[in-house]
Amino acid sequence: MTEKQTWSQRFESALHPAIASFNASIGFDIELIEYDITGSQAHAQMLAHTGIISPTEGKQLVAGLEQIRQEYRQGNFQPGIDAEDVHFAVERRLTEIVGDVGKKLHTARSRNDQVGTDTRLYLRDQIQQIKSQLRQFQGVLLDIAEQNLETLIPGYTHLQRAQPLSLAHHLLAYFHMAQRDWERLGDVCRRVNISPLGCGALAGTTFPIDRHYTAELLQFERIYDNSLDGVSDRDFAIEFLCAASLIMVHLSRLSEEIILWASEEFRFVTLKDSCATGSSIMPQKKNPDVPELVRGKTGRVFGHLQAMLVIMKGLPLAYNKDLQEDKEGIFDSVNTVKACLEAMTILLREGLEFRTQRLNEAVTEDFSNATDVADYLAARGVPFREAYNIVGKVVKTSIAAGKLLKDLTLEEWQQIHPAFAADIYKAISPRQVVAARNSYGGTGFEQVSKALIAAREEIRE
Repeated sequence: MTEKQTWSQRFESALHPAIASFNASIGFDIELIEYDITGSQAHAQMLAHTGIISPTEGKQLVAGLEQIRQEYRQGNFQPGIDAEDVHFAVERRLTEIVGDVGKKLHTARSRNDQVGTDTRLYLRDQIQQIKSQLRQFQGVLLDIAEQNLETLIPGYTHLQRAQPLSLAHHLLAYFHMAQRDWERLGDVCRRVNISPLGCGALAGTTFPIDRHYTAELLQFERIYDNSLDGVSDRDFAIEFLCAASLIMVHLSRLSEEIILWASEEFRFVTLKDSCATGSSIMPQKKNPDVPELVRGKTGRVFGHLQAMLVIMKGLPLAYNKDLQEDKEGIFDSVNTVKACLEAMTILLREGLEFRTQRLNEAVTEDFSNATDVADYLAARGVPFREAYNIVGKVVKTSIAAGKLLKDLTLEEWQQIHPAFAADIYKAISPRQVVAARNSYGGTGFEQVSKALIAAREEIRE
């Protein structure tokens, strides 16, 4: 199909071949073909329902479109660049199947509202798939957390040892990040699930269409109230890319921690062969490829969000060809998020093992119990800021002497302050340090145990 055949008699010659190629989107919007078919079937049913075409013609169109769907699934329908885009490709094939009736499909519809409908149907479906993947990811985090309630891990601020934590508590932080992602996608989906079908090119149509009917057939919650807004709105796409970017932020943060934990300097986890690779020159190496790739792919999704914002910022109403550029970013972001969620879920489930003995040893190698010494004094009437300064001096002198706080004798403790007694050793033991933080949301074992139960209930809903 040449451009002269495609467009009206307004045009006297076909597009230059290079411009036709530049203009075409069939190379990527073929991703929308089944959504385009579904939307077109609803449109055909509406045309028949309102008497714009006959019931027989409506049935012919729906059956012909379904045949195209099956041909595509079987690999027998693979339109080329001459079709320009997926919408023309489907319409042209439909006309080949059902004859001139196929030319009636586009009655009361523009490609502007058509592509907007297709994109929303695609994104609505993909959001549900990503939400399902997030649940699987959360489930694996919970499985590991439940097995490691009393496993200790150093907690960090500024990447400096801060206070010991329950490993389960640490993992639950990522569970809650993923929960926000899951909820955020649900909120985005509310604005994805609005039908622009029937908005036409920009001003609606003279035909007596029923937009609510097509919205109901396609399970949209509502329709756009303004036709200009309906064909030009891409807020929903930007919101999705924002949500996708935050998912990638959370996966990237966990990836960074796993990369650190797997290093010889930390040795908190062991990478299993199924999820790691080696070096081409250094035979001893085992590289954390999965988290490194996730960390790297995060930038792709960020880039698509930025690109979409830049596309939209200068567009006058209503539709502009610039909006053709939204799809590749959306498609790639969907595929990237899904691939990263799958890879990280597999990595956590079967690709790494926490070295619990090393973790439990690590919390005894530093001064992360210093706050508990200050708390010990404060609980005995010493003003906290005074206690803070006392303990700071103790840490300084202990470092100079090559000692840890647990190595100080009771006599040394009492020389520091008479409030210290023999129970100071229990108070600063890592397990007690963790257990004592029993405030709501804290790392105390009792609180974390309750949090695990609540988290498991949350993903069962």
